[in-house]
Amino acid sequence: MTETAAARAPGGAQAVRRALDVLHCFHDNGPDLSASDLARRLGLPVSTAHRLARTLLAAGFLEQDPRTSRYRLGPAVTELGRLSYHQRGLHLAAPELADLAERTGATADLALRSGPHAVIVAGGSVTPKVGLRRPLHSTALGKVLLAWARPGEGGPGTLPPLPAFTDRTIVDPAALERELERVRTDVYAVNDGESALGVRTLAVPVLDGAGYARFALAVRATPEVITPERTGGLLTEARSCARALEVLLLSPAERRPPAGP
Repeated sequence: MTETAAARAPGGAQAVRRALDVLHCFHDNGPDLSASDLARRLGLPVSTAHRLARTLLAAGFLEQDPRTSRYRLGPAVTELGRLSYHQRGLHLAAPELADLAERTGATADLALRSGPHAVIVAGGSVTPKVGLRRPLHSTALGKVLLAWARPGEGGPGTLPPLPAFTDRTIVDPAALERELERVRTDVYAVNDGESALGVRTLAVPVLDGAGYARFALAVRATPEVITPERTGGLLTEARSCARALEVLLLSPAERRPPAGP
């Protein structure tokens, strides 16, 4: 069957969607998964999950531990991830983020939006043991990406139910809308223990020429480091870094005009 005919075949889109869902099962950076684990997470028969996993295995998108028969992400995902990382110019952001972290004494992260999540793509939080996805509603990075959402990304009303991670998490869509108004007015977002107690984050947008957030930039530390007295200075450092990243990560046609004197 030709590729075009396969695309028109009944159920073809569903098969692609299910295969992508299998890959998304590995987002939490947890342990390797068996076919039964995949079936349980996706609500599919084990035979279907096994067939999808074997197809992805043959294409290099999964690999299988020969001892346990469990699956993990494969080399094709690594290759595409590295290509995307360099195509976006994110390798150029690493020195800027490291410099920002050194100047502020905080962890510096850069994120972009993927559906209802902020995905950290560069910075100090990108470690082998920590997942990269963060909820939009409970993070400073996410609030920035919501406040300056690009066309088609959707606002708070398009998000699934907002789970509470601490007693400070905003779970009411109307309250989140009010918070985003404040974010747009102040041109920065705060997460003060909304995702995890004892963590405070400030985030600013990396804007394009149309005024949309292509990325969000955050500095994260404890409340003892990010104090009210230091907030102004930290924001100045973060905004300076954000402007540098606009130049590094966006093409000249996409950038905002230079700031006035």
